[in-house]
Amino acid sequence: MKVIQILPELNSGGVERGTLEIASYLVREGHEAVVVSNGGRLVEELERSGARHVAMPIHRKSLATLLQVGHLRSLLTREAPDVIHIRSRVPGWVTWLAWRSMDPATRPRLVSTVHGFYSVNPYSSIMAKGERVIAVSRCIREYILENYPKTDAGKIRVIPRGIEPEKYFPEYSAPAGWLAEWRAAHPGLAGKCVLLLPGRITRLKGHDDFFRLVAALKEAGVPVHGLVAGDTHAKKHAYMDELRATVERLGIGSELTFLGHRGDIREVMTVSDIVFALSQQPESFGRTVLEALALGKRVVGYDCGGVGELLGELFPPGRVALGDTASLLEVTRRVIAARPAPAAVGEPFTLEAMCRSTLDVYCELGR
Repeated sequence: MKVIQILPELNSGGVERGTLEIASYLVREGHEAVVVSNGGRLVEELERSGARHVAMPIHRKSLATLLQVGHLRSLLTREAPDVIHIRSRVPGWVTWLAWRSMDPATRPRLVSTVHGFYSVNPYSSIMAKGERVIAVSRCIREYILENYPKTDAGKIRVIPRGIEPEKYFPEYSAPAGWLAEWRAAHPGLAGKCVLLLPGRITRLKGHDDFFRLVAALKEAGVPVHGLVAGDTHAKKHAYMDELRATVERLGIGSELTFLGHRGDIREVMTVSDIVFALSQQPESFGRTVLEALALGKRVVGYDCGGVGELLGELFPPGRVALGDTASLLEVTRRVIAARPAPAAVGEPFTLEAMCRSTLDVYCELGR
């Protein structure tokens, strides 16, 4: 089988990572994997897996991008794939317009993945036009059916994102050298209950709620230290200044550390007692939550979207009603005191299960 996945670029992010994972799996299983995008720093890794990359400027949200329809149709005709898999809206429209004009008897089969809660409008409707539509969580399936009611429920397949059990497991411990460097850099964490809030620095990630939680725990006499791990976009420096001012106003400057971007977030999670997921809007899945739970870490998060689904299945004691900061404090104190253990993470939340289920979708449509 030959499968072409199509997305804007290959730089970073969950969609890009999932694309590489599927491509690598297809090659290992003896299939041919091709990815069409505008390129990016992950192209080299993709090609090392044995997949091919075809560069095409289908990433810009511009009407001019529609000029690529003819080029893509020529590519599809030349490559003759069995399946086309679209993963984003702009490339999705280019692909659908090219695919629609091909002979229905011989054209490839069309799969789409709905990765998030897109704004509801005709532009986003393209993601529900696949002959099979993959939803990354049950709540995304509900979103599709509620907002695009013409979508046939029978063509939707729920396939959660997956972790690699050999990298994320409860017994995993950071290397001794890493631990030595960490302790030297953060001596004030010794003897403290370490709370970690991972995620990019934006207003939607719940930093204010996290800071108030740290302040409340400090006031209650709980020896605690909060860690914020996440990159600050060039346009978000003003917001970072607001966050620092909030930390000072709450008097938790010595109980809060901004770590910035970390390429070793797995290791940081292992030295944390509780990982938090406090997004103010529902997230489609919550891969960081799954990774933390797979490491055996307790997770406290708002019970909505994909995060709520994961907590409901794997760690119910960590669920908090969205925006309920009083309950956030109560649940956190309860988790600190009782130290409940999360459930073991297995199928369907493994990378192998995700890839196998995606291949099954392709095979459903294969001639």
